[in-house]
Amino acid sequence: MFNKRVKIKDALGMPAGKEEITVMGWVRTLRNNQFIALNDGSTNENLQVVLELGLFDEILLKKITTGASVRAVGKLVVSPGKGQQVELKADTVEILGLSDAEKFPLQPKKHSLEFLREIAHLRFRTNTFGSVFRVRHALAFAVHRFFNERGFIYLHTPIITASDAEGAGEMFKVTTLPFDETPRTEEGAVDYKEDFFGRATNLTVSGQLEGELAAMGFSEIYTFGPTFRAENSNTARHLAEFWMIEPEVAFNDLEDNMDLAEAFVRYLIDYVLKNNPADLVFLDQRLAEEERQKPQNERSETGLIEKLEAVASQDFERITYTEAIDILLQSTAYKKKKFKYDIFWGTDLQSEHERWLVEKHFRKPVIVTNYPKEIKAFYMRQNADGKTVAAMDILAPGIGEIVGGSQREERLDVLENRMREMHIPVEQMWWYLDTRRFGTVPHAGFGLGFERMVQFVTGMTNIRDVIPFPRTPNNAEF
Repeated sequence: MFNKRVKIKDALGMPAGKEEITVMGWVRTLRNNQFIALNDGSTNENLQVVLELGLFDEILLKKITTGASVRAVGKLVVSPGKGQQVELKADTVEILGLSDAEKFPLQPKKHSLEFLREIAHLRFRTNTFGSVFRVRHALAFAVHRFFNERGFIYLHTPIITASDAEGAGEMFKVTTLPFDETPRTEEGAVDYKEDFFGRATNLTVSGQLEGELAAMGFSEIYTFGPTFRAENSNTARHLAEFWMIEPEVAFNDLEDNMDLAEAFVRYLIDYVLKNNPADLVFLDQRLAEEERQKPQNERSETGLIEKLEAVASQDFERITYTEAIDILLQSTAYKKKKFKYDIFWGTDLQSEHERWLVEKHFRKPVIVTNYPKEIKAFYMRQNADGKTVAAMDILAPGIGEIVGGSQREERLDVLENRMREMHIPVEQMWWYLDTRRFGTVPHAGFGLGFERMVQFVTGMTNIRDVIPFPRTPNNAEF
């Protein structure tokens, strides 16, 4: 029976004994027609399955190729070889699925990450992606655990929306209208009244606005779901489809928001440190090897686990945007023109600026607050100075911005004026403004890009390597 399968991770931790067990997995290698390295994805470690010479048919042995799946039944015995405590002495071996050794793309050798992206349907069987996606799973579980422990309500916000939460306009349209005979109004515009929803709709860029509505009834909610950006960017930091965690909390101000976000980030890292040590050791060693290939001046000064332990154990630095600009203007890097992008009050900080603050100046995560209102969204609360808003970003070493949030503008008149300034359709957003008409309260929230967090924790340098099937310009394979 298949439900009697023992996972290889568990088998490797069992003592040698007389009881027969069944293991199943995929063949990594077969050595000397006698030793199968078997893996089922529960761990990077393989279980050595030993085939007694002369006991198994030659035809069967020829079918045990790299990539094939097998079921082996036998007893665990003490392993005389190095690297494992026990091995399985097989009594029976059954082929579950054949694999043509000459055509199977994952040969027992090192493959580049670029190549593995081309075979994303098979890269789960590698050690690197085994560790990455087990860590991703652990982080996802920790997200729900963190908020559940604090009494938050998990809210499923819509994937299809009629609003642009960010005001950026880079959205994927959703329509059932025919492209070849699109209905038009008398003015020549697309007649969305003929469309499925009777109006223009798009894939969501954020669940925040709907999250705010629920927070006005539940006080504390969070969303965790896919979001979409039609941004034609081919960098190692951007995806067209990614996952966001967005809590919204009534009766919270900017300081409360920073406290929650910092506690959240540190909790996630601490959870993985405690629950995925073997995967982190593997990824730490992998990153160290990658760093050794770089020029000396570009190498990271700390290892992956050391970095994670430091972030999880220390308070984050907190500075204002104005202070950040002053620090950057006084930096040697700026004076020696080492920054690609210019720095002045009013400009948005670029990744190189954020990373310099974190990695060179403070050498710890930094929370930057009170950004110029001109570079931030309409819903952020305006400060008394008339120039800045109560926004905050968390900057992390090696990656830059990992969290963005703000205290939301709860004053109806101020919000309406700001929306008109930014050409946000006030009439269409009546439902959002109702939360300011009927029992408005100070409230705040933030968004954490899940893939950015997975990148940070795993040390992977390309965001396409921390999501199972990346969606990027000209790429929607699998």
